[in-house]
Amino acid sequence: MSSSSESLTRERLSAEEVEKFEQDGYLILRNLCPESLRQEMLAATKDGLSRVVEPVEYEADVEYPGSPSSRNVAGGETVRRLLQSHSRGMSFTQLVSHPALVNRLSQLLGPDYVMPLAHHNCIMTKQPEFSSDTMWHQDIRFWSFERRELISVWVALGEENTDNGCLKVIPGTHRMTFEPHRLDERIFLRPDLPENQELIETSVSAELHPGDILLFHCRTFHAATRNFTDQAKFSVVFTFRPADNPPISGTRSASLPELVIHSNP
Repeated sequence: MSSSSESLTRERLSAEEVEKFEQDGYLILRNLCPESLRQEMLAATKDGLSRVVEPVEYEADVEYPGSPSSRNVAGGETVRRLLQSHSRGMSFTQLVSHPALVNRLSQLLGPDYVMPLAHHNCIMTKQPEFSSDTMWHQDIRFWSFERRELISVWVALGEENTDNGCLKVIPGTHRMTFEPHRLDERIFLRPDLPENQELIETSVSAELHPGDILLFHCRTFHAATRNFTDQAKFSVVFTFRPADNPPISGTRSASLPELVIHSNP
């Protein structure tokens, strides 16, 4: 899989990287998260898990393949997500306002863009024994904005590979239109249809090292298996929108405040 070779020394995306994101709907930025912030976010993650600092989402809540059937069975108290990560320590705020990230996102979203606190804004945890499979989906399926134009930022706090359930993406799907019959009742891509099977065969695994960042469009189909290793996997995920793409009033997307990000002129 081709990927970007990034460092903190370069302040902006190259023209080739912008074109790749526009064509594929995803982009890997290597070693972009400062190590000090990664360590601080990892420490906050482990603390939040050990003390079960609310709000959290449990594996049993999502009812995905592999998840416990309820909170009352073995593994039922396995945490899937630590929600509202922006409020869990200054390191998360420092990350989303860091020039290494801001300067790049501003090229894709515009100079003044916005971080909704109602979507993602979480720490994804994938535990070794009771994690689940996430089927092929687009993040926009349950979001309500004037346009289907948002970008998610996925920060690897540790190694992410096919063994522990890294994300898989289907390049170019953010530019495609899907008829309703190709999706199931939960708006997952139906793997039983030949046209979907052919598409899924083009997927790539977004394997990441600690500090790598994955950008992906809200319409890019992605999925992940459960964690088959004996070590937990942790990732921080935020979502951003152009300033002129507000949430629709009265929906969950408009239920929480938003953070306006200003890039350097």
